[in-house]
Amino acid sequence: MVMLFHKVSWLVFLFIGAVGFLWPPFLALYALAVPVYLVGAVDSLQRRHTVRRNFPIIGRLRYFFEFVRPELQQYFVESNHSGRPVSREFRSVVYQRAKGVTDTQPFGTQRDVHGEGHEFVHHSMSPVHVDDVETRVQIGGPQCTQPYSASILNISAISYGALSKNAIMALNRGAKEGDFFHNTGEGGLSQYHLQGGDLCWQVGTGYFGCRTLDGKFSAEKFEKKATRPEVKMIEIKISQGAKPGKGGLLPAAKVSAEVAEIRGVEVGKEVDSPPAHTAFTTPTEMLHFIQQLRELSGGKPIGFKLCLGRRSEFFGICKAIVETKIYPDFITVDGAEGGTGAAPLEFANSVGRPLDDGLAFITNALVGFDIRKNIRVLAAGKVFTSFQLLTKLALGADVVNSARGMMMALGCIQALKCNTNKCPVGVATSDPRLVRGLVVEDKYKRVARFQKLTVHALADVVGAMGYKSAKHVRRTDVFRRLATGEVKSYEQIFASLKPGELLASNGVPNLPEDQLAAWRSSHSDAFWGKI
Repeated sequence: MVMLFHKVSWLVFLFIGAVGFLWPPFLALYALAVPVYLVGAVDSLQRRHTVRRNFPIIGRLRYFFEFVRPELQQYFVESNHSGRPVSREFRSVVYQRAKGVTDTQPFGTQRDVHGEGHEFVHHSMSPVHVDDVETRVQIGGPQCTQPYSASILNISAISYGALSKNAIMALNRGAKEGDFFHNTGEGGLSQYHLQGGDLCWQVGTGYFGCRTLDGKFSAEKFEKKATRPEVKMIEIKISQGAKPGKGGLLPAAKVSAEVAEIRGVEVGKEVDSPPAHTAFTTPTEMLHFIQQLRELSGGKPIGFKLCLGRRSEFFGICKAIVETKIYPDFITVDGAEGGTGAAPLEFANSVGRPLDDGLAFITNALVGFDIRKNIRVLAAGKVFTSFQLLTKLALGADVVNSARGMMMALGCIQALKCNTNKCPVGVATSDPRLVRGLVVEDKYKRVARFQKLTVHALADVVGAMGYKSAKHVRRTDVFRRLATGEVKSYEQIFASLKPGELLASNGVPNLPEDQLAAWRSSHSDAFWGKI
């Protein structure tokens, strides 16, 4: 192919020269032919790309089409329901509600209501009106002196750095406008978070914003930030859905003076965020750490976030709660389908349990150990509509957090460039040229509007079911069609436990064999187990 290219190119040059001798204006073609030849020569001589070496010039088309493939897929190939990770149908409803334009659908559903996985609820012949205020939830257990009244839908954890400063400011101002909270993510409490909105300050394994220079937890720095009036709750991040069990590394080049100040690290020095916490190593130690944070914060709600992995380890946490009588005020359950700006493929695809499975198990465990009444459960996952929100409530959540839904309300177009710093809409980038395109004064209103209209839609659905409050939704209310065509309720798929059923004093619980093995192998003094 290379030899053929050179032979053909020389023949072309000779032909142009011959014709140009008879008709001089024809020599202008050399202006085109020479650059083409040079590009072909480079392709045929380079050693990195086999396709270009074997097929000069033509081989470059492969890389062009590969470059534009995501856009072609999103705009011309995918259907309203086939898009991943978020379908066009859900993206559209977020955009419509954020902009305050018509969000109704013509001519009936486009879904196959007889297909596997279709979910629905039963309505009542006696529907009622539900006020949006009925969807607020009080967070704070018996040991909390500053409980917080939370909206049922809030902004999930996204760090400054993962998102631009304009995006963070718009999210926080949206939270203020709509009276819901904004989780800071583990990247630290920045000045961009302090726009007046309520905050849930997330403390991860790197203890950013409350750490010593060697990466250990600093009680003094924590207390200074935790007692700020904007901080309403504190969340300890054990693991996150997209990459549970994995830490992070911030390259030295990215540790600017601003980042160093926010995170409490040294300028220009590589920062390690380890997979595990150093402030505690067992379930019991974790609960004492929770109690320490509660005291340092002045009695604010303290909880922890995890993506469910080994069930024996969560049983161990429950046993430690029963033994110590130290109650976390809330537990946030993340799903393995969670999103992040950059996660290894293996972790994103194959580590951790999906949200529905984890949420059902964790709420069952809390009920089984008779501690659910003192702990609120938050679900963090792919929530874009009120029905998705309702399904998490049915599985046992009290409150739901959404990250990607709120990002789309900001203007995210699912360009899938979060890990490249080239987000075209200024949401997930630090490039000043791209960040300036996100106008805070406009976008914060969209965030507030999306949240308000989604909660209002939830109230409408709950009222159609005949309930006066979202708190009445149960697993028996949501149905799913299985592969066999059979329809089962969530209660039949995720069977509930009775209060106290998992307490050792009540004998051996009636659990599936794998869960029973996890229950038996769990310990309050160690994070370990095989199930």
